[in-house]
Amino acid sequence: MAKHPAWEKVKLARHPQRPTGKKLVQALFPDFIELSGDRLFRDDSAIVAGIATFHGMPVTVIAEEKGIGTEDKIQRNFGMPHPEGYRKARRLMMQAEKFNRPIITIIDTPGAYPGIGAEERGQAQAIAENLKTMMALRTPIIVIVLSEGGSGGALAIGVGDELLMFENAVYSIISPEGFASIVYKDSTRADEAAELMKLTAADLKKLKVIDHVIKEGPGLHVDPDIGFEHVRERLLDSLHKLDQVNPDKMLEKRYQKFRRMGVFEEEGDIHETQD
Repeated sequence: MAKHPAWEKVKLARHPQRPTGKKLVQALFPDFIELSGDRLFRDDSAIVAGIATFHGMPVTVIAEEKGIGTEDKIQRNFGMPHPEGYRKARRLMMQAEKFNRPIITIIDTPGAYPGIGAEERGQAQAIAENLKTMMALRTPIIVIVLSEGGSGGALAIGVGDELLMFENAVYSIISPEGFASIVYKDSTRADEAAELMKLTAADLKKLKVIDHVIKEGPGLHVDPDIGFEHVRERLLDSLHKLDQVNPDKMLEKRYQKFRRMGVFEEEGDIHETQD
């Protein structure tokens, strides 16, 4: 058994052969049509967004994309969106509500881009507006954590009625390196930090942060088709279930879902996690 199993998950989530968000979009939504721009500044290719059908059902799809190969990774800023990326996502979310389309988001980012330009253009506000908007949208939202879900960069498209997470993905408020730098003053102790962070799919299922763990078989970096088929089945089931829920009830359940995060059962009792 590995000395630091959570760190092994982090390495798998970052594996160079692991498929990116665009690959998952192509597998699940072969008729996907990409829409661009935030109508304020420019298009952000770190977020791929558009419309498609899933088993005959019109849907809106929003995915974070890290890129493949050096040139593509640079173009997509290694999957770290700028505020215009989150504003593009918000624009398409509101369009989805207008046309009664369910929204499917795919998380795969180390975090929102922390550069000066992004801050000048309102990075924090863009993320906050997305959180507020997603909490109130009267259409089903399903979130898929594909690989790496980091901080507000992930949460900005992470509010949903059901949260699905691949078993070798990680989802956390900060990277293990950042956590280690703060707690230990030493980023090289990221492997130790990962064990404390409860960032794996198994941890987050126990804490009720996510709803379903998607099995990968040998791993998405080895054979993505196995994991993609599992997520396809779960996604279909979730969409059919949410389609039957009254919008008012759906919004209340969504609110209560995120209100309860951080509360978990242990030995029959309810305990709140402490800061």
